[in-house]
Amino acid sequence: MESFISSLNGILWSTPVIYILLGVGLVFSIMTRFLQVRLIKDMVKLMFQGKSSKAGVSSFQALAIALSGRVGTGNIAGTATAIAMGGPGAVFWMWAIAFIGASSAFIESTLAQIYKVKQDGQYRGGPAYYIEKGIGIKWFAVLFAVSALLAMSVLMPGIQSNSIAAGLKNAFGISPYVTGAGIILLLGLIIFGGVKRIANVAQYVVPFMALGYILVSLIIVVMNIGELPGVFALIFKSAFALDSAFGGIVGMAISWGVKRGIYSNEAGQGTGPHAAAAAEVSHPAKQGLVQAASVYIDTLLVCSATAFMILFTGMYNTANPDGGFIKEGLAGVEAGPAFTQAAVDTVLPGFGSGFVAVSLFFFAFTTIMAYYYMAETNIAYLLRGKDNKVAMALLKVVIMAATFYGAVKTAGLAWALGDVGLGIMVWINMIAIVILAKPALAALKDYEQQKRQGLDPVFNSKKLGIKNAEYWETEYKVDEEQAS
Repeated sequence: MESFISSLNGILWSTPVIYILLGVGLVFSIMTRFLQVRLIKDMVKLMFQGKSSKAGVSSFQALAIALSGRVGTGNIAGTATAIAMGGPGAVFWMWAIAFIGASSAFIESTLAQIYKVKQDGQYRGGPAYYIEKGIGIKWFAVLFAVSALLAMSVLMPGIQSNSIAAGLKNAFGISPYVTGAGIILLLGLIIFGGVKRIANVAQYVVPFMALGYILVSLIIVVMNIGELPGVFALIFKSAFALDSAFGGIVGMAISWGVKRGIYSNEAGQGTGPHAAAAAEVSHPAKQGLVQAASVYIDTLLVCSATAFMILFTGMYNTANPDGGFIKEGLAGVEAGPAFTQAAVDTVLPGFGSGFVAVSLFFFAFTTIMAYYYMAETNIAYLLRGKDNKVAMALLKVVIMAATFYGAVKTAGLAWALGDVGLGIMVWINMIAIVILAKPALAALKDYEQQKRQGLDPVFNSKKLGIKNAEYWETEYKVDEEQAS
């Protein structure tokens, strides 16, 4: 079983695929004239605009749901794994994929808004919807929906719960079985409340957990400020084969940096658009820009916080492909939360294990919440026009079972299964957004034109010649009148 999963990952995450992902992000960056730099002021401003409605959530709530999916175990365990397999240079490539991936996040999230629908009284959207409406290939849309449903409900929750269990066992000696039971109890209380409850929990928990984690990392940076130039030099030299120790694994640095970067920030993966579609906005580009900012928050802030804590303290191991270790700062310790726990303990003795375990709990738990919402959206797509109450109830049971199972199984298998789920979604979604980039680019151009005219941009799909955007053609005006 494990050998089959490993072989499948070898195909899904082969070297050509890694470079294709980088290439697509770079092309989108050029086509949008590097909006991730030009429009960064708009990204920040738009986060706090808009309001929720009966059918949708506010821009900030949609951002919080997306961030709850993005800011997870990948920020702690994933960053540590990237350093363990690719060396310090992997951190640079995580930054690179975040920077160029922000444009991919804009494209997919704008498409989600353009082609969203009002279904069962709430906004629904995402890759399955924009594939069917924009490309017109139903089976391709169904393929994504089924893949996303499988990944979000079965394959990927285990990574999050496994990391929570490992962190709590290391810090407090809590049995994974006890941790697993506690997680699914809390998860059930939230997901049975629907998207509104998920959004309300996310908008308060996500900012709190991210800011607290970054604050501790800043304390460690300040306490080791003299080593800052050396750490930056190590990252950049290792990324471009200029470091004597890590130069021989530059290929691993790129591969693991991009793979773990994509796993963490999810740009182009097709997960962010689900939350983006739920936002109540007057123009699709608005939420596209907000979602682009979430990539920065995830990788440039939270992942960097983890990387700096680990690299400043030297609490990490980096494997040598030929056997042994290039760097062994923690003999006998498996890559994951333990690296970060040891790093914090080095500077703040007795604090690290507990702090990282609690941080990991919040990070990973909110990610499982987001996984449920994404899985629910794809069930809603697959069962449109049908009574889906039984399917939704079954989904809740499945994701709670997968979460519990993940808490008690081996970390290696959990990550391998997660990589399969992620790889399938990335392949399908990247093909789709390359084909469908034109409507998103038209929306961006329209947004900027209206801004230059001093207007608050309002979307008119007919004016832009975008077909099958029924919500914007008919229902948007009705919803706007009801809200006012």
